[in-house]
Amino acid sequence: MSELGKTLHAWRDRVTPAAVGLPVGGVRRAPGLRREELAQLAGLSVDYVVRLEQGRSSAPSIQVLTSLARALRLTDGEREHLFALAGQASPSPGQISTHIPPGVQRMIDQLDGAPVSVHDAAWTIISWNAMWAALLGDVSALRGRQRNIIWRHCTGSNGGLLPNSGRVEQTPEQARRFLVGMVTDLRAAVARYPRDADLHALVADLRAISPAFAEAWDQHLVGFHQSDQKIIHHPELGAIAVDCDILTVPGSDLRLVVYTAAPNSEAAEKLKLLSVLGLQSLT
Repeated sequence: MSELGKTLHAWRDRVTPAAVGLPVGGVRRAPGLRREELAQLAGLSVDYVVRLEQGRSSAPSIQVLTSLARALRLTDGEREHLFALAGQASPSPGQISTHIPPGVQRMIDQLDGAPVSVHDAAWTIISWNAMWAALLGDVSALRGRQRNIIWRHCTGSNGGLLPNSGRVEQTPEQARRFLVGMVTDLRAAVARYPRDADLHALVADLRAISPAFAEAWDQHLVGFHQSDQKIIHHPELGAIAVDCDILTVPGSDLRLVVYTAAPNSEAAEKLKLLSVLGLQSLT
């Protein structure tokens, strides 16, 4: 077993299923996560996790390492060590990071009763909880720009703002405010991450393909995200009126998007039903 494999195994053993929101049931030989559970959390195949731990796959990509660090709740120092063991350079300060600090992840875990998604500085979805997937659809099969909210909004991918066509209802004014707020965030990201080639390519392609984006960008329009109400059309539960709040994590440029409903409202009851039935029968 390689040093990378030994370290991954040790880190896996120290993470309990309860700490990451997984059921504990059944007889467990492993003190922490099973390989199957780590693979699920990181979005990898079980076979690949086995090969990594056994030293039969010693050159994981930056994307794989980032997913493993997030799934294992690694600290910044441990994340740096993981990249070093794999022979990869950790993303530089001039590039957008998709790392979710353990403390932020614990906060997200505590919000399991509300749909929550996490986005990087360019508004690419990097994490979401089961409630979010139940409400808006599972995005695990999407890759690259198909996970970027601005790209989807401006190119009309699957009908607009979120992954599933027709689920999110916006007024023209809401759509305009949303676009201007996103352009403001993206411009700030370009200033903070001058060496991120993917970010600069995203902006260039958006300007070329979307006249609305190009106009907002060239006019230097400025807008800020505000709490807003959205109507989500769920295929089984119908229309759900939710409040959408965007929280920014200082020092990391992460955005947490949280959907809630007023207590005792019809929407709150529908979200409760969604939390009980989850992905089993509603997707």
